[in-house]
Amino acid sequence: MAEEKHFNIRTSRRIKFLIGFINVLLIVFMFPRGESLESEITVGSIWLDEDLIASFSFPILKDPDIYNKEIEQAIKNVYPIYTLDEELSKNMMDSLRTYNKHLLKVIDSVNSRPELANFNLSFISNESFNILKSIRRQEKQDGYKGPRLRELLSMSESILSIPYQRDVIEPKGLAPDSIGVRRGKNIDHIERYKNFLDISNARYIVSNEYMKRNIPFDAKKAMIEYTNHFLIPNVKFDEELTSIELEQAKDNVSRHQGIVNENERIVGKHERITNDIKLKIDSYKEAKGERIGEEGLIFQFIGKFLHISFLLALLSIYIYLFRKKIFYNNEKLILISINIIFFSFLTFLTNQLTINAPIHFLIFIPAASIILTIMFDSRVGFYSTVIIALITGALRGNDYSFAGIHLFSGALAVYTVRDIKNRNQIFRSFLYILLGYALTILAFGLERFESVNSMAIELSFALTNAIISPVLAYGLLIFFERAFRITTDLTLVELANFDRPILKDLARKAPGTFTHSMTMGTLCEAAAEVVRANPLLARVGAYYHDIGKIITPQNFVENQLNNSNIHENLKPEESAELLKRHIEEGIELAIENKLPVEIIDFIPMHHGTTVMSFFYEKAKKIYGEENVNIEDFRYKGPKPNTKEAAIIMLADGCESAVRSIENPDATKVENVISKIIQGRIDDKQLDEAPITFGDINKVKEVFAGILLGQHHRRIRYPQQEEMEKGVEKKD
Repeated sequence: MAEEKHFNIRTSRRIKFLIGFINVLLIVFMFPRGESLESEITVGSIWLDEDLIASFSFPILKDPDIYNKEIEQAIKNVYPIYTLDEELSKNMMDSLRTYNKHLLKVIDSVNSRPELANFNLSFISNESFNILKSIRRQEKQDGYKGPRLRELLSMSESILSIPYQRDVIEPKGLAPDSIGVRRGKNIDHIERYKNFLDISNARYIVSNEYMKRNIPFDAKKAMIEYTNHFLIPNVKFDEELTSIELEQAKDNVSRHQGIVNENERIVGKHERITNDIKLKIDSYKEAKGERIGEEGLIFQFIGKFLHISFLLALLSIYIYLFRKKIFYNNEKLILISINIIFFSFLTFLTNQLTINAPIHFLIFIPAASIILTIMFDSRVGFYSTVIIALITGALRGNDYSFAGIHLFSGALAVYTVRDIKNRNQIFRSFLYILLGYALTILAFGLERFESVNSMAIELSFALTNAIISPVLAYGLLIFFERAFRITTDLTLVELANFDRPILKDLARKAPGTFTHSMTMGTLCEAAAEVVRANPLLARVGAYYHDIGKIITPQNFVENQLNNSNIHENLKPEESAELLKRHIEEGIELAIENKLPVEIIDFIPMHHGTTVMSFFYEKAKKIYGEENVNIEDFRYKGPKPNTKEAAIIMLADGCESAVRSIENPDATKVENVISKIIQGRIDDKQLDEAPITFGDINKVKEVFAGILLGQHHRRIRYPQQEEMEKGVEKKD
């Protein structure tokens, strides 16, 4: 039940509809605001429509670069706001006086009560507190001439008042030249920052004042620490007030630079688009978007939805008519949808940026072209590139030049990987992608009278695209291959490497089977080419179709080099079971070695449900035909369901049969091939494969040509008979 449910999910039409609906909906939400839906115009182009007349008055937007520069200047003109707490200095002086009295009492208590010897204050160190205790203790001794503690504490009051005479400011980042100081509720005074003392300078003044006094050094050190505790900035940076001032300054910068009145001409027919005219047109579009009511927005949404639906419908129709395997596999449809949505989202992101640079060249559509071509084929890759270019062009405000530039470059990217042989070939796409962008930039640039400098900037961004697209495609390709379990031609190329451990084992343990598989690889690849199947898939499938024989190679005649056949001593039904086992063991080996499903399918399909005729006939002779069930001598299948699997089945039978011909010639080889193939047709082994009689005739011709070339008669060398017997001829 679970497998059936999974199968339904992969092929369900409801899921296909849901994929398409979500795809369209997400892209529609990525559209820019309504005013950008009309065709995009560029500076230097010619206005080909009728005169554009304003149907209502509207303000002209400033050029984004100019507006942003004005905003930056307005921000620079805002002074950071500090608040002055006029009561703080008085409060700190009062706190110091109060605490001086408290400190005397605490020290007297500690000196008179030994059990409090370890008592200390939290804001001064043990060392400073002990110094003050010692001074208080010594001043009660006869003949003491040093400073008294009460005098030191009184001195702290006069010293603390010195920095507060200039006000102490809280440092915040780099010191500005001037600041806004808020005194009272809403009155700001612009003052020089250097008129205030920052906290470090204020502490330096406190330290310096103590150093001037004629008191012991340890007393100076203790009093500096004690006094600095009461030194707190009374001019503090106010982040909230500063933010308000910044926002106010930005709001004061006008977004507009004039007005177009109702019925005023914006641009005339055949007039060249200048910067000023483009600003008016863009402003008109935005004003129109703002005037659209709720009902208008609904109709506009419907228009967007239909717009994208039509484009995706074109791709869907193509896939349905010409790539049914993709259409009926929802996982592959999701993969295509992810690519479309991803590159649409990149377009959406570039639309959100107001950078004065051609960042639309950083929408890496050639990466999508490379990915979809390698994952499927060049036609799907090209057709998808067309649709992605049109969708992203629509998201850019129906920008035809944008769509054309990316379409041409993406098409060249498809061309570079249509017959990919290794992963490094992806990076060679760089030159073709760059060439595509360079040619289209030159074409549209000359058409618009763009400056050489402008085209050079665009080309530099295109260069970035050409570098990143192959890298991005390579990374996403690996992800898609793993996530969607898709076998690409790159995967097949890697599997065709004879250094693969399983192929090494096949060559070492079953050399006859290995030779047979290699010959089949040549046959299948050539046959697949003439019937428009996948030659690489057919070749790799042939390499791995008999890997199950690695387990017990001696059970198969091609590996019995000593002419000892174990089947001579076995019952025919036992021999049949041994042969069937190589299918199951091959599938287990393939799964263990993580071979793709497309390759694993060749292992059971190359025999289909054919009968092991040799052992079946042997059983009939031994037991009598009426006592033998033919089904006991059939492979379990399934039958081939692809052109490639059908070719491998035919090649397997033909190669083995032709190899057994003594003194082969063209007639013998062709007759054997025809009989083997006709036998498969009569046994209905090819009924489930999409292969025609015309294809089968082409396959026969290819097989005959190759097998004749491999098994043609050769001229016997002089003295060959003696060489074969190992006898030296006597003179």
